Amino acid sequence: MLGVTIANDFTATAHVTELTTYCAQTQYALRVLRAHRLNDDALQSVFRSVVLARLLYAASASHGLSRASDRRRIDALFHRARRQGYCPPDLPAFEELCDFADDELFGKAVRLSNHILHDLLPPPSTASQHYELRHRTHSLQLPEYSTHLSDCTFFTRMLYKTLISYLDRPVAKGGQGEP
Repeated sequence: MLGVTIANDFTATAHVTELTTYCAQTQYALRVLRAHRLNDDALQSVFRSVVLARLLYAASASHGLSRASDRRRIDALFHRARRQGYCPPDLPAFEELCDFADDELFGKAVRLSNHILHDLLPPPSTASQHYELRHRTHSLQLPEYSTHLSDCTFFTRMLYKTLISYLDRPVAKGGQGEP
């Protein structure tokens, strides 16, 4: 689906292998462009528009299914691109880019009622409908744990991630829960 290869064991290792192969071929093309005197700014622009766009395409769908070894392979690709001057030095790590893309997509799905993913969100929490609770990042029901696979889905990851980041924020001296 969406050009993401998912194996029978519900991992994205084959997808990451395809991505790293594609990116290695693109880095060879960037070496050829450098040999033809293309400047570093232009090479970095090509890297962002070709390699980075390819890596981030559908990352919200595949990132939860990737293993730590898959993420290390992508990090190694970024490290090699930085060392060769194709990747801007101020570009965040791949994990941070995925987190930013996930946060942006989840925020739009929650806020916009006409968003295509909005209907897939869990229903509002009954506690938030009947009680005056402190402000939370979302007022949706948290899904029950069923399998490890359900933990890898986009919505489950984001529902718990936003809840955990909310609970980890500093508490004001007044103890009211506002930073």
